[in-house]
Amino acid sequence: MAPHERPTSSSQYSKKEIETTGVLFEEDVETNDGGLAKDIESMKNAEKKKLEIIWLRVLFFVIVHIGGFYGAYLSVVSAKWQTNIFALLLGIFASLGITVGSHRLYSHRAFKVNLPLELLILYMQTMCFHLSVYHWVRDHRVHHKYTETEADPHNAKRGFFFSQIGWLLVKKQQEVKEKAKGIDYSDVLNNPLVMFQHRHYFILTLFACYIIPTIVPIYFWNETFLNAFFVSVMLRHVCTVHGIGTINSVAHLYGNRPYDKNYNPTENNIVNILAVGEGFHNYHHVFPWDYKASELGHYALNLGATFIDFFAKIGWAYDLKTVSPQMIRNRVERTGDGSHPIWGWGDKDQSSEEIKNATILNKKVK
Repeated sequence: MAPHERPTSSSQYSKKEIETTGVLFEEDVETNDGGLAKDIESMKNAEKKKLEIIWLRVLFFVIVHIGGFYGAYLSVVSAKWQTNIFALLLGIFASLGITVGSHRLYSHRAFKVNLPLELLILYMQTMCFHLSVYHWVRDHRVHHKYTETEADPHNAKRGFFFSQIGWLLVKKQQEVKEKAKGIDYSDVLNNPLVMFQHRHYFILTLFACYIIPTIVPIYFWNETFLNAFFVSVMLRHVCTVHGIGTINSVAHLYGNRPYDKNYNPTENNIVNILAVGEGFHNYHHVFPWDYKASELGHYALNLGATFIDFFAKIGWAYDLKTVSPQMIRNRVERTGDGSHPIWGWGDKDQSSEEIKNATILNKKVK
């Protein structure tokens, strides 16, 4: 599909051809607890086909990783502390550009933003150099609809390396291209800011990801060019790419499935740390429209939700979608693997020993 070509309407495909494995938005659900009624396991056993490597991309990633390793060395032996802190902060904000922007805002429409916040998120997303928003949304919506099938761009059933980074080094399979035609992208295609970024992505990335992060340390605290470039740019770039990559690999291979044992995605706190709050992945694939991408009421491991909540408080983010506790409970009881914690005091699964030994403060005397 050409970069700006509108996808073919899904109505041109038969029901069998557009059968899906997962939901994208709240209106896609088929059951009253947000799930699918159909059996999805039969779609996950397609024969793996040979992949065609794009050697120019391989060369680029080799160069970037060599630069990243050199940057790690310089960060220890010669870079100023300001440069290391700057690189860390840039990495966090670039990652949030993907997890909050490309993912929760644009791919799943989990919340809305005003113009200043959208511009900020687009800048952060561009700084990450992890595909334009349009390309990211296209791949991610196909991923959710056809998770762990040959139509999944980063099918985790092909192994850790492929889902982590290998999928970026090969041509997309025909199944991915065909299924992408049946998904609606009209919202991003009609967003002038997103399409401006898409049309000018590489020149914008050159400045946001490479030039500006190099200039800032040199200008503001007299850092050397080598330290500024290899620490603030190359090391940070490698770390963000692999941090985001763990969502597709680690969070699809290792962990519990408390919300739906039939979905491959898992709950993994390592991914929460490396991908700033995207490790609650079993929950996310069950309820992808929740702006928190998790059930948590506190956000110690969910910096993305903290970011959105902050801007919601100042009025820059609004219409935040989330899932009711009852809907979550219904789904856990219907499809969970039994690893979900108890719901609270007095739950039917709470042991009598726990109740007996609990400390109750400020207990009212009858």
